[in-house]
Amino acid sequence: MKSIIITGASSGIGRVTAEYFLAQGWRVGLIARRADALAEVVHDNAVLLPCDVTDEVAVDAAFAEFGKLDVLFNNAGMFGPQTSIDEISLKDWQQVVDVNLTGMFLCARAAFGQMRHQTPQGGRIINNGSISAHTPREGSTCYTATKHGVSGLTKTLSLDGRAFGIACGQIDIGNARTDMVVNLEKKRAAQGLDPMPSMSVDDVARSVFHMASLPSEANVQSMMVMATTMPHIGRG
Repeated sequence: MKSIIITGASSGIGRVTAEYFLAQGWRVGLIARRADALAEVVHDNAVLLPCDVTDEVAVDAAFAEFGKLDVLFNNAGMFGPQTSIDEISLKDWQQVVDVNLTGMFLCARAAFGQMRHQTPQGGRIINNGSISAHTPREGSTCYTATKHGVSGLTKTLSLDGRAFGIACGQIDIGNARTDMVVNLEKKRAAQGLDPMPSMSVDDVARSVFHMASLPSEANVQSMMVMATTMPHIGRG
């Protein structure tokens, strides 16, 4: 049975992706802060690993408890304040950096160590980037800066993992209908703006599954899956 740990598994992309992998017969470790929300994912192959991805000790303990690992979907993240930089506090900035970069570093580090030392050696790390790693939206200073950092982390892991059979790729997602996108839509509606093009989170789960299911000799280094008509492509 193949195995995967998914961070941010209590809701949104993480939750839907976890349920998809479970339906395909994988053993799935679910990481998120909310133990009660994780407990709602009921399946014989689900391993609940409640912890905060910014807590070094808790992350290492969760990965050690799970054991042999084929794939990590490094998904946990947050958007942060949606405003211009002069209205963002240092505390808010640091919170987004802690979750989106430090949390991803800690989970990647734990997964890399597990994959490097297990028998057989190797595995795959899939980092959740964002369209914002290429094209930002307005008022996204914290989120966009961290997602550019994720791209650098992905490339370095991909390079450093070669010696140990560890592949690393990044999925950049545009406007899946998560709670975050729904909240952004509410703000747009309040401002009298038109709805954003969006897509089902199920399409993201299937994309992650494709990346995770490749043989060790193949890797999707970068995948972008987005709502077909979103304005990432085009000029004003």
